[in-house]
Amino acid sequence: MHWLFGDQLGPHFLAPGDGGPGRDTPVVMIEARSVFRRRRFHRAKAHLVLSAMRHRAAELGDRVTYVRADTYRDGLDRAARGRPVTVHHPTSYAAVRLVRALPNVTVGPPRGFLVPMADFAAWADGHGGKRLRQEDFYHWVRRGHDMLMDGLQPAGGRWNLDHDNRQPPPRGHRVLPVERPYRPREDEIDDEVRRDLDRWEKDGDVSFVGRDGPRLFPATRTEARRALRRFVEHRLTTFGAYEDAMLAADPVMSHSLLSSSLNLGLLDPAECVESAEAAWRAGRAPLNSVEGFVRQIAGWREYVWQLYWYFGEDYRHSNELRHTAPLPDWWNDLDVTAVRANCLRTTLAQVRDTGWTHHIPRLMILGSHALQRGWDPAAVTDWFHRCFVDGYDWVMVPNVIGMSQYADAGRMTTKPYTSGGAYVNRMSDLCGPCVHRPGDRTGEHACPYTAGYWAFLDRHRGRLAGNQRVSQPLRQLDRLGDLAEVRRQERARGDTPP
Repeated sequence: MHWLFGDQLGPHFLAPGDGGPGRDTPVVMIEARSVFRRRRFHRAKAHLVLSAMRHRAAELGDRVTYVRADTYRDGLDRAARGRPVTVHHPTSYAAVRLVRALPNVTVGPPRGFLVPMADFAAWADGHGGKRLRQEDFYHWVRRGHDMLMDGLQPAGGRWNLDHDNRQPPPRGHRVLPVERPYRPREDEIDDEVRRDLDRWEKDGDVSFVGRDGPRLFPATRTEARRALRRFVEHRLTTFGAYEDAMLAADPVMSHSLLSSSLNLGLLDPAECVESAEAAWRAGRAPLNSVEGFVRQIAGWREYVWQLYWYFGEDYRHSNELRHTAPLPDWWNDLDVTAVRANCLRTTLAQVRDTGWTHHIPRLMILGSHALQRGWDPAAVTDWFHRCFVDGYDWVMVPNVIGMSQYADAGRMTTKPYTSGGAYVNRMSDLCGPCVHRPGDRTGEHACPYTAGYWAFLDRHRGRLAGNQRVSQPLRQLDRLGDLAEVRRQERARGDTPP
């Protein structure tokens, strides 16, 4: 038998060769209730994962044995009954430990990524293994896979067009003037999933956070391919310029919304990159948009996956800034009513309602607030894992520990990614109606991000003193006439919702 985990749902996970099953090998899928007991997941995430698994089982028909069990071990015992089982390398350390501890289970290499782990390890070791920059990795992947290349040179002569992709939202628009993204239609399988989740909650068996409205993300290969096609044909053109911009009434902007499909295994990263590149070569999309999209997948997503395994399991416990404060209840419960800061209230509402926001609200609003408040990075990582439909252990450990919370002191990034309210004001329309003022550090209308930014630098000036990328704001600290008041104000605020 071949075992398919719930994030291995595309056809490439059943293709023969390289440790894969034969064409007629029976398949087992296990829906383990214990997964939902361990964490308080977002309800929309639980719905999406179960819907995707059950849809895949329906597609496989008589070939699959679909088991609903308390644990994976129980489910496999019932399905395999001692027969040999193969499985592709799972996507978390906990799952790898599980499959390697089970009798008669053979673990093959992972699928759904571009670079074999051994190849990445050789590349990383060749770069010293400590400060592995994403940009260097990105160039290497593009050369090795001939992605967006003209011979030996990058298409258009530059590897990175990020400078062209940092425009604020267009003035006078509440929403970006672009066609809406693909949205799937629910069916009887979704109805069944929702009834089951309702029953589990009512019985007190599990507890969720957030809302489970109509399913917004693909649960099948067919839906995922439609979403990819719609993005490339109708939305990719405007993706690049505004990929870092935010609009209160338009959380989606021109983003692809393909991360959950990629992370469920419904799409393969190579097909996404190839579709975008084909659009550019046919003159249907500008290079800056295509390069930005390619970098998200072949650069960042692949880089995060590889670092998760290369840095090892202890990486998740990194805490170089010694942040230990617990996450407050209003944050854990997605209690939007407690928050006055418009940017944070709006972003938390998006998470509550959909289980998704794009990368800038994640990093510069949610992550930045957690970093400024000194929250335990392991708890922040777990929160992102639970609350986002595309959140998995391998996704969130590097993204949060390394990128968002700077808990690894620069192994992954060159500086802490946090800022004052000026950045949010420049890149969004969120500050205008806010009770806070982005330029105020103190006083009645002090922006919690602006005050929090200077308080963060002040707290960690010793640890950051050798970092050239923050040397200028560190020099400014002692020229702030109101620094003592910023300190007092931030101590008094504690974890009161901003």
